[in-house]
Amino acid sequence: MAIDTRKGEQHSPEFLAINPNGKTPALLDDDVPVFDSTAILLYLAEKIGQFMPTGTPRARAEMYSWMMFVASGVGPYCGQAVHFRLFAPEPKEYALNRYDFEAWRHWELIEARLATQRYMLDEYSVVDMAVWGWARMIPRVLGSDEAWARLPNVKRLLDEINARPAAQRAEALKARFTFQDAVDDEARRHLFPSNLRLG
Repeated sequence: MAIDTRKGEQHSPEFLAINPNGKTPALLDDDVPVFDSTAILLYLAEKIGQFMPTGTPRARAEMYSWMMFVASGVGPYCGQAVHFRLFAPEPKEYALNRYDFEAWRHWELIEARLATQRYMLDEYSVVDMAVWGWARMIPRVLGSDEAWARLPNVKRLLDEINARPAAQRAEALKARFTFQDAVDDEARRHLFPSNLRLG
């Protein structure tokens, strides 16, 4: 089901039954609810038995470490960088500086990793998929198309994954649905409910 977050559909009882946190993405696989992009990737990879390292505990530890790095670092810092760059009221210099710095720092760690190897692990995996999810938005997150000049190996990975049929099918999903474009007062109320406390 398509969820238009600017219309507040993520707060509907039907969606909250799948994800009580009221955030996208979420998945209902038959009768199994799974929420959070990292959990979804790990769940599906384990279910189909692909895109996860096999064998040594060291390989699994490396995968889990990088997956959590994306989930607890890249995602939150990139999300906050976008929020303070595009949506927060003034004054916001301190917050934007902090989140922009941390978003860059996280991407530069991924860039360093990809400068020494083709993929985040020894072979294509859920970690690359998690990186791809955020890498698609780097110019918006970091505020500049010039970001690719500083992150050429991230761009290389992005382009390689973009050429994969599964990634193209995922991107094509957006064209199947119409979502509200405007971030008006109603959309802000749904997207940033914490602002209601400000009065």
